Amino acid sequence: MREGRELSFERAVRGERVGLTRRDWMRGGVATVSSIAAAASDLRPAIAEQASDAQSAWWTWRGPLGNNVAATADFVAGAITPERVLWQALVPGRGHSSPIVTKDAIYLTTADTQAGTQSLLAFGRATGQPLWSQVVHRGGLPVENHPKNTEASPSVAFDGQRVLTSFYNSDAIWLSAHGLDGTRLWQKSIGRYVPNRYRYGYAASPAIYGDTAIIIGEWDGPSFLAAISLDTGEVVWKTERIWSTSFSSPIVAHVAGRDQLVVSGLSMIASYDPTDGKQLWKANAIAMATCGTVVWDDQHVYASGGFPESQTACVRADGSAEIVWSNNQKCYEQSMLCAGSYVYAVTDQGLAYCWRARDGETMWRERLGGKYSSSPLLVGDAIYAFNEDGDSFAFRSSPEGFMSIGEAKVGDEVFASPAVVGDTMYLRVARFADRDRQEYLLAIR
Repeated sequence: MREGRELSFERAVRGERVGLTRRDWMRGGVATVSSIAAAASDLRPAIAEQASDAQSAWWTWRGPLGNNVAATADFVAGAITPERVLWQALVPGRGHSSPIVTKDAIYLTTADTQAGTQSLLAFGRATGQPLWSQVVHRGGLPVENHPKNTEASPSVAFDGQRVLTSFYNSDAIWLSAHGLDGTRLWQKSIGRYVPNRYRYGYAASPAIYGDTAIIIGEWDGPSFLAAISLDTGEVVWKTERIWSTSFSSPIVAHVAGRDQLVVSGLSMIASYDPTDGKQLWKANAIAMATCGTVVWDDQHVYASGGFPESQTACVRADGSAEIVWSNNQKCYEQSMLCAGSYVYAVTDQGLAYCWRARDGETMWRERLGGKYSSSPLLVGDAIYAFNEDGDSFAFRSSPEGFMSIGEAKVGDEVFASPAVVGDTMYLRVARFADRDRQEYLLAIR
């Protein structure tokens, strides 16, 4: 399919098992359900509900607790070879949103620039068969965008009842709620969004907290961080941000003894009270523009960026905003991982790092190669990373040294991040045939 050409969702692959050849592919800290559910009991009800059934759910960007740690050890560690593909389904249009997984369905967003549409797609989880598609916006797509961004980059969020989509459309950020059959329940413009200096589109995914969705819009105009009622779409609170461009998704972390809404960008790492939007603290660190999502342990938050500076920093989250350590490494589009007492990252230069969390000491580094937009994911004691050229890398989450457990080719492009639920990984990829580009949703066991 040529990029931007409309493709009927009903003509997508039916989700049967596939036996891809190697030629098709071109070459060949442990988290448990109980520990995640216990930690989630201190958090918002929707996340606690998801974590109680964490083996069968991946409801929001970065998973049950927002840290890209899969609550399972059932997925067998090793290279993602063609033999492990259970099914693949065609994804019409183009997008970088990551799969969101519920008990029965997988949700993605996509955009068709020629038809001028932004849509929500639902696939059957067992087979990948298309269930339905819903056009969320017709017309109003931005005229300009960054070549590495899309008009469907934010991932959806699921609160147990509704599927929420966020799109940049008609010079605003829009949040829409949909029923499980795709029916639109409500749609609201959250704030004006008209980038002038950097017309690079929009990328931030919504977060769920209690009965609200958290939305951010940062540009060289009235930037905002807002909480929106899941029931009505009305604004619960709205906080002004610095008028400048950044792309990171906000996330709610339980850190330093309380829930904190944390976000990087605008030359700071900042924390807010998720109940009212009041700022708790900010640290003057990181670059003006970032794309990755903050990670954390029980006392610190960690972030990396960006543009124009390069920095990775650890900040004490007790309100002091003390910068504990920093270095000059950069993960601009991709997020990092915090596992146990260590922080793992794959930088823009294609270097995998393990840093000791308490002081930033480099435990090891290894060159993987390539450029990265997809964020690494932890399953059991295995980390999976995918570069933009579709190369996958699996290695141990150990400070003792880099230990590879497999490499393989999964496609020609990977920009979205994977989700792992139970014994299956779900991954959005793209492949090329001459000038034709086609996206697929893969189920990998």
